[in-house]
Amino acid sequence: MKIAIVTGASSGMGREFVLQLGNYVQVDEIWVIARRQQALDSLKAEVSTPIRAISLDLLNEQSFEAFAALLETEKPDIRLLVNAAGFGKFGSFENISLEDDCRMIELNCTALVRMTRLCIPYMQSGSHILQLDSLSAFQPVPYITTYGATKAFVLSYSRAMNRELKDRGIRMMAMNPGWVKTEFFNHACQTNDKVQYYDRLYEADFCVAYAMKDLYRSKKDYSVPGFFTRMQVRLVKLLPHGMVMDTWLSQQKKAKNNDNLTVEGRK
Repeated sequence: MKIAIVTGASSGMGREFVLQLGNYVQVDEIWVIARRQQALDSLKAEVSTPIRAISLDLLNEQSFEAFAALLETEKPDIRLLVNAAGFGKFGSFENISLEDDCRMIELNCTALVRMTRLCIPYMQSGSHILQLDSLSAFQPVPYITTYGATKAFVLSYSRAMNRELKDRGIRMMAMNPGWVKTEFFNHACQTNDKVQYYDRLYEADFCVAYAMKDLYRSKKDYSVPGFFTRMQVRLVKLLPHGMVMDTWLSQQKKAKNNDNLTVEGRK
């Protein structure tokens, strides 16, 4: 049985990947993973490919044991894995609990690696892995400190693993969007007392379509949707990180595009 697996599929970018992946890969079933069973079940009416809704908390080690057992029982042919589960918290470090800092590391990094390693034995030549990353991976970002650091890990891990998997014919790519209008902000802004400048806001459907084209129609090991975002990445690579952080901090003195970021239920 050929399948695709999408984590973080209950909302935002993860949900959008489920809606679009049929344009790029044909599978018998899509396994969608998140905590909210009802949100996962609602996907069944939105795509033509059969959906298997798997309610798992990827911050719970028992979830990985259960998932590993499911893979061993079903022995699927995994054609695509999208690791879209993750969360961030913005603001001064005093406003963000130590628990949340550690949870960001566990979900954005450790869970991503565990899902990847569990799935690779069930992949063959021609399979693909997409790791949802962030523009913040390319620079240190004060007031998005731990989240940005987790995304730097994802970028480095994805690019290096892509080389290791080359002989197996498996392609791994990181996706590094800028600001995307999703439910991500509902959580990120709960502690936010500093970040108020959002230069450009993109739609999830545009970013997912761009990344999926890069995954299947290019040899890139990371993808940056949006012309202006790509120009920012190039500039960041040329400038000292101290200068980049000074510019970022100066931008936060004025608000831009920061209205209506935390609409409940937005995709």
